[in-house]
Amino acid sequence: MKVKRALISVFNKSGVESFAKGLTDLGVTVISTGGTARLLKDSGIPVTLVEEVTGFPEMLDGRVKTMHPRLMAGVLARRDVPEHMATIAEHGIEPIDMVVCSLYPFEEVAGRRGVEDQVVIENIDIGGPSMIRAAAKNHSGVAVVTSHDDYDAVLDELASTGELGYETLRELATKAFHRTAHYDFAIANWFSEAEGDFPDYVMRDYHKVLELKYGENPHQRAAYYAEVGLRQHLLSQVTQLHGKQLGFNNLYDLNAARTICDEFTLPCVTIVKHNNPCGCALAENLAAAYDKAYECDPVSAFGSVIAVNRTVDVPLAERLAELFVEVLFAPGYEPAALEVLQRKADIRLLRNEERRQINPGEFDYKRVTGGILVQDKDSDSEERDEMTVASKRHPSEQEWGDLIFAFRVAKHVKSNAIVIARNLATIGVGAGQMSRVDSTRIAVEKARGELQGAVIGSDAFFPFPDAVELAIDNGITAFMQPGGSKGDEAAVAACDARDAAMVFTGRRHFLH
Repeated sequence: MKVKRALISVFNKSGVESFAKGLTDLGVTVISTGGTARLLKDSGIPVTLVEEVTGFPEMLDGRVKTMHPRLMAGVLARRDVPEHMATIAEHGIEPIDMVVCSLYPFEEVAGRRGVEDQVVIENIDIGGPSMIRAAAKNHSGVAVVTSHDDYDAVLDELASTGELGYETLRELATKAFHRTAHYDFAIANWFSEAEGDFPDYVMRDYHKVLELKYGENPHQRAAYYAEVGLRQHLLSQVTQLHGKQLGFNNLYDLNAARTICDEFTLPCVTIVKHNNPCGCALAENLAAAYDKAYECDPVSAFGSVIAVNRTVDVPLAERLAELFVEVLFAPGYEPAALEVLQRKADIRLLRNEERRQINPGEFDYKRVTGGILVQDKDSDSEERDEMTVASKRHPSEQEWGDLIFAFRVAKHVKSNAIVIARNLATIGVGAGQMSRVDSTRIAVEKARGELQGAVIGSDAFFPFPDAVELAIDNGITAFMQPGGSKGDEAAVAACDARDAAMVFTGRRHFLH
């Protein structure tokens, strides 16, 4: 398809001058609007104003510019239908072979704090999406360019062949429809936010960030997509410094590991395997935290994903050099530590340049067959003064610290979750069982008999005293749980009979 006339109307004017000049150098007549036309004229590029084509000036503060039959018909007329071409000729309308358009920055304006609704509304583009959709619909005869990233490729193809091939036209049309679809998503979501907590329609738009090695299993293809419009996502501001291509399971476990680390401000090491923590600890430095986290479950730590919340130093690097680790996620690496770790060919080293901020209003989505379940993010972390001591004995200060730590970790363990902790470190984790007593038994076994003076954090209540009695029999001295069961009295009585402490938080943290 040859290009004789192009309509250019862009809000983002990056590169538009050189692109328009390139078109005119190839003999293309450029039609333009408002600020774009002024910019091109000031650059010495010959421009035909839209109003010279339509016979009408821009109206209503720029709300009406391109919505006119002399433009729309020039774009929409099918070149392969003689009746279409005869009709536009009868009305003195010339075909438009290319539409170059970028939209008002609705997403950017709507995302600013304190912006008045009317300002946001004025940034809803009307003519731009209409022109883009018209050109994309008629892509066999009209090129549509919606991003300055495509300027050079389009010019190169026109310069080398004198026309644009159908594959190029189809690709440009695909990008155009994706752009208008995302634009409409953003507008609809902005309006929906004002409707209440759960709007009638939930729409999300995602763009591909990364091709992955494979999915949950090697025969499954996979990719990572990030939600459009969010400043932060799992891999935003993340750089891979070393190692093989990331896989589906790597990222799934990474999300769990970094989410747990985000719970704490002290130096933290979290070791995750199959989306559950097999070790988590706080300490005065990362090496000490790692030693405690690793001891929780040395067997499961093999082939794990590890997240830390401090710059990796040489002592930690030397310890990790002795273990097979799939991924290490950290805010930074000392040069000497990086040198140590890069000797390991298989480890994937990721540097995170920002601390993730959790939006309390953000929804959590879980896929089910043919639909999704939507809920608020479980982003609350209970404070000590909001809790109730249900037992006769109150926890010691040491127990209080360990209880809060264990309970925060339990929030990120698959239910039923039991986390045994001592000295701000997990020493046994029971996850994903159908009964709480089984999770307790597993956690006790994982702790390998080192339970005296340890505490338990449980994501939900104890419906029966059996798990509590089992734990006390093995040395547990304090419990933290939500409470709210008919069996609360029996659980508390079991503690009182053995001088153990029990704290109710009033908030459950199931994670299925």
